[in-house]
Amino acid sequence: MSTSLYWVIAGIILVIAEMTTLTFYLLWLGVGAFVAAGAAHFTDNILIQILVGCAAALILTLFTRPLTRNVRHSAKGFYDPYQDIVGKPGTVVEPIAPHRMGQVRIGSEIWSATATEEIAKGAAIVVTERNSTIVKVQAQ
Repeated sequence: MSTSLYWVIAGIILVIAEMTTLTFYLLWLGVGAFVAAGAAHFTDNILIQILVGCAAALILTLFTRPLTRNVRHSAKGFYDPYQDIVGKPGTVVEPIAPHRMGQVRIGSEIWSATATEEIAKGAAIVVTERNSTIVKVQAQ
């Protein structure tokens, strides 16, 4: 398999991963991988391919940072109702251990949850933090 095909596959994976995070950083790394794929057509030197791809990703990151910051801040009035989940009470559906995720019911929704302590099934909890689709809880 050609080196450029590996770069294209890496680029596709990074662009798809970007769609789940919406940070623009993985997008630029994906574009850098596509640029490295283009460089692979001109040289077999993997070091040059890596340097060209990294340079493209770095340049895109540096020059678009103000743009992405403006896009994020221009969403005034955007309200994420799931932020309201912090401070809400709930109950444990699947037990939680310090190094093992469990599940909690908050209102009518089931969330994956972590905790710094062991919490048994059926115990009352309160949400202390929300990260994406995982909430951090503590026993009440």
